[in-house]
Amino acid sequence: MRRALAFAWLRLRREPGRMLLGVIGVTAIGALLFDMLLLSNGLLVSFRERLDRSGFDVRVIASESAVIAGPPIDHVSAKLTELGRKPSIAAVQRVRVASADVADHPSTRHLAVAGVDLGAPVPWTLLEGAPPNAQASPAPLVINRNFARTFHLTVGSPVVLNGRCGDASRPLPLDATVAGVAEFQNDAADALTAATSSQAVAALCGERGDLADMLLVQSNPAAGGPDAAAAAIRAAFPALHALTNEQIVERFSRVEFSYFRQLSSVLTTVTLFFGLLLITVLLTVSVNQQLGEIAALRALGLSRARVMAGVLCESALFIGLGGIAAVPIGGLLSRWLDAILRSMPGIPADARFFVFTLHALEVHAALLVIGAVLAAVYPMRLVATLPIAATLRREVVS
Repeated sequence: MRRALAFAWLRLRREPGRMLLGVIGVTAIGALLFDMLLLSNGLLVSFRERLDRSGFDVRVIASESAVIAGPPIDHVSAKLTELGRKPSIAAVQRVRVASADVADHPSTRHLAVAGVDLGAPVPWTLLEGAPPNAQASPAPLVINRNFARTFHLTVGSPVVLNGRCGDASRPLPLDATVAGVAEFQNDAADALTAATSSQAVAALCGERGDLADMLLVQSNPAAGGPDAAAAAIRAAFPALHALTNEQIVERFSRVEFSYFRQLSSVLTTVTLFFGLLLITVLLTVSVNQQLGEIAALRALGLSRARVMAGVLCESALFIGLGGIAAVPIGGLLSRWLDAILRSMPGIPADARFFVFTLHALEVHAALLVIGAVLAAVYPMRLVATLPIAATLRREVVS
């Protein structure tokens, strides 16, 4: 095989133009193939990373029909007290999402206001200011950077919110003070997001019930981790649905993110087909141009297996050289494509569509190896069935 590889390299060097064309073609196709593999699981990997970064590993909702939100959970305070006694649960946070607008800016699109227990771990990362105090008056408000930039707000700025939620027949005003600027999990780049105490959100929406859209749970690793915490929640409140991060990712993988996997599979197949077609054509043209030389080598005693191995090695060199160059080029291309997709409205600012994984690299290499073999099948058949005497006679006559 080493001699066959050296022989194939010498044949390629004799035709540098053909070699350059083949390597460039495989590089372009291999880069697209690599990007499709990154896309197939990239958003799912990014989603899992964002779930883990939130610090909460179990989410509790009132319906199994939705993963993130559902009907409100009632009597939340009593449930929080009950769950706080479970040894497998380290902390519990409630989330109630309301809609509001800023007073004197009714034409601006509505903003999302999350009501939480400010004394529990919070689902955001504070960038400026201090952690809000639930007892402060006016109500403390944590806002994202887009909110601060849109309304020219800084830490300490007063703001009046008008609630646009609940059963209120007219907007309910809420006096608030900006306590800090934060980065919220799963926040879109253009989103207007704020958070305050659950009591303030209840007043903003005119609610009298003790409600929450979701409970966020931090499990105790020493007491069984997220699976034990989810089991304890289901045992205590059978009507609620507790989902670990692993279960949420698995659900999204089967349903919501299946579109990207299907799209990636189709594009991967098409890309691989054109790569095979390109190399097969180049090898076939090369073999047809060198039929006389191959027949002469066969007549001199070169075995059929050696000639076929030379064609296979030539295909491997084409795809090997192009495939190696395709990985860094595909990585650069994926960053550009990722920036385009992330600019779409509603996409979380920290989401990524193309994520490098070792598995994607392994699949890319495996597909290239399979492609090198398949692309060489027809040219190898040509040299295997070549009539030596007739070919030499035709070469002499011509």
